[in-house]
Amino acid sequence: MIPNICVSVKPKTNSEALALIEKAETVKADFIEVRLDDLETLKLGDLSASTKIPLIATNKLSSEGGSFTGTQMQRWQTLIYAAKNGFQYIDLDLANLKLKEQIMDLRELNVKTIVSFHRFDGAFSTQEMQHILNEEMDSGADVCKIVGTAKQIQDNLTVLNFVSENAGKTRLVCFCMGEQGRISRLFSPVFGAFFTFAALEQGSETARGQISINDMRVAYSSLLRQ
Repeated sequence: MIPNICVSVKPKTNSEALALIEKAETVKADFIEVRLDDLETLKLGDLSASTKIPLIATNKLSSEGGSFTGTQMQRWQTLIYAAKNGFQYIDLDLANLKLKEQIMDLRELNVKTIVSFHRFDGAFSTQEMQHILNEEMDSGADVCKIVGTAKQIQDNLTVLNFVSENAGKTRLVCFCMGEQGRISRLFSPVFGAFFTFAALEQGSETARGQISINDMRVAYSSLLRQ
């Protein structure tokens, strides 16, 4: 069992995006999340043409830990543009009032959806995660993503147990952010999560608590040795 790792990158220019994608290929990422929040020039077809690794388009508002300042319509226009230009996955927020409509639009383009829900001020209880997962599955999501923030090491145990019990129901991405959440970032795919997130390298983290993909590969190689 080799865990899937998604490298998250947040470029400001197309040339930077292409360079980061090339680096992600070098370290053998399984998925690449391209954060579109700060990307100044949207030549997204160039990005998808540059790699065979599945690309995920994410466009986060400041309330979601991102930096996009446009309207919801502008946000959607950016994401649908990514879908029409070779991105295989689009990340949509569960709170999106037009969620099901947008999922249907993306499905017509043969693009998969990641429906996500984040909490930046604490962890979820098992009951809260179950409720969120049910809503995400009911929306028609191809991948269900639930991410809280660990305040103590024990928060990781709750998440990993939830992943173990629910990963068979859908493609689930679920872990804790924050320095205390590194354990669940590393072990969630071991317990059945579809993939986990990593930084391309130390110093290029796009969220708190990210581990570099090389460090993750080393840990998996040691821990999961047959």
